Amino acid sequence: MGGAGLGLAAGCAVATCAIAAVMVGHRVRSRRRWGRAVALVREFEEASATSVGRLRQVVDAMAVEMHAGLASEGGSKLRMSLTFIDNLPDGSEEGTYYALDLGGTNFRVLQIQFSGKGSMILTHRVQRQPISQELMTGTREELFNFIASTLKQFVQREDDGIDQIPDVRKDLGFTFSFPVRQLSVSSGLLIKWTKGFSIKDAVGKDVAQCLNEAMLKTGLNMRVAALVNDTVGTLALGHYYDVDTVAAVIIGTGTNACYLERTDAIIKYQGLLMNSGDMVVNMEWGNFWSSHLPRTPYDISLDDESPNRNEQARLSSGFEKMISGMYLGEIVRRVLQRMAEESDIFPDAVQNLSVPFVLRTPLMAAMHEDGSPDLREVGRILEDHLKISGVSLKARRLLVRVCDIVTRRAARLAAAGIVGILKKIGRDGSAGVASGRTKGKPRRTVVAIEGGLYVGYSMFREYLNEAVAEILGEEVAPPCLFSALLPAIVIQHYLKQMPSCPDYLVQNHPHCQVLKQQAVDSLKIKLFHIKPFLFLVSSTPK
Repeated sequence: MGGAGLGLAAGCAVATCAIAAVMVGHRVRSRRRWGRAVALVREFEEASATSVGRLRQVVDAMAVEMHAGLASEGGSKLRMSLTFIDNLPDGSEEGTYYALDLGGTNFRVLQIQFSGKGSMILTHRVQRQPISQELMTGTREELFNFIASTLKQFVQREDDGIDQIPDVRKDLGFTFSFPVRQLSVSSGLLIKWTKGFSIKDAVGKDVAQCLNEAMLKTGLNMRVAALVNDTVGTLALGHYYDVDTVAAVIIGTGTNACYLERTDAIIKYQGLLMNSGDMVVNMEWGNFWSSHLPRTPYDISLDDESPNRNEQARLSSGFEKMISGMYLGEIVRRVLQRMAEESDIFPDAVQNLSVPFVLRTPLMAAMHEDGSPDLREVGRILEDHLKISGVSLKARRLLVRVCDIVTRRAARLAAAGIVGILKKIGRDGSAGVASGRTKGKPRRTVVAIEGGLYVGYSMFREYLNEAVAEILGEEVAPPCLFSALLPAIVIQHYLKQMPSCPDYLVQNHPHCQVLKQQAVDSLKIKLFHIKPFLFLVSSTPK
């Protein structure tokens, strides 16, 4: 009995030791797997670093590419396309104008009346019209006939008897947000369709002429007076409210920039440009690439798997893929997928995280900006959209850190791009008098920024604003940011010192100025609606 008892006790002791060993081993492996997840995030953070020194290298590279793109066709990764827009509105315009905005699965037709007194808009009317899938994949005649017919009905309904003289032809502003090779201020050849359109017989055609022919066919006495994209429209909108606006940037699902350039600096078109002033240049900066951009293995894999890799940049992931809303969520997903593969941080989540673009940028932004103590919104999005449950709080925090790394890198690189534009036109304070001082006084500079990523994502906006100040340096250009447009945002900086702001602005943030409520109330209309015609109102009243 005694021997049996000792044997049983010994057996229990062995079993206990075995269980303890298993538990300890499990804990060690779990800690190692967690450590691997943390290490992956740390490696990603280090590879994504955007020090001020590196950002200034990106600034220089952007300016160099801009010079090269202006010197010769195809001489730069930047397209630097001429828009033939050499006259922007300044708020003194008056009269009634029409516009058409085609840039997606809906198009808008607009009528607006200007008072000519200090950027005052008297009335504005807008009609939004969806485009069917059949029209998006049909023929150019079907699409433009439908647009012209809708426009004619709108004009007849909204004219209210004004200027109904049949022989008076109306001018139309046409915002066409697809790749176009501009031929003149009012004409351009479609390079390719995007955003779900696939109308083969329209490629290579003059889209303004297609619309003119359709309007003539429907009996509408109107012609396209100006053809631009949404970035140029943003610049016109900014200039309408502030004549010191010299550039515009779109940072949304996609990204682009344009700016005012001296015509004598556009070398590749010398002899063709008759005016000696300024002209708007469309950069197509999504194609920009530099070895100074912090490229990670996740960016490389994204580029390798993208069907348009050769269009974005030579053997690179491209600027657009690092800063635009189309790709930020996807970069986060790729990081999370590798973390799931090499650790147990996300239980049974490898398959769910292997679906490309399953994590959209708006969801990523919502997780990043989750301010709840237990990161409840992060958990909800993981469960509802990625079908991942049981994620610990510390794992959620690590996920938020990944979102922060991706967002911070994107915003700071976008800031470097903006300062690159300022450097090219001598407004960054780096070259003395030529860069931003007139007769010893600071030269005021305004850049209009629009797009959902900047306007709607507060963390992105804060990181971008912060980086602009860091790159320029507080001793050179203390930034003063304010919202002078709705929803366009304007970055304004003063060289050497901060002059007192106009009395229609009020302090709302250490580096922000916002319109007084009275001014906001007078601008309640959706100003993004009026971009299409602002480029023509200064010279073509109805």
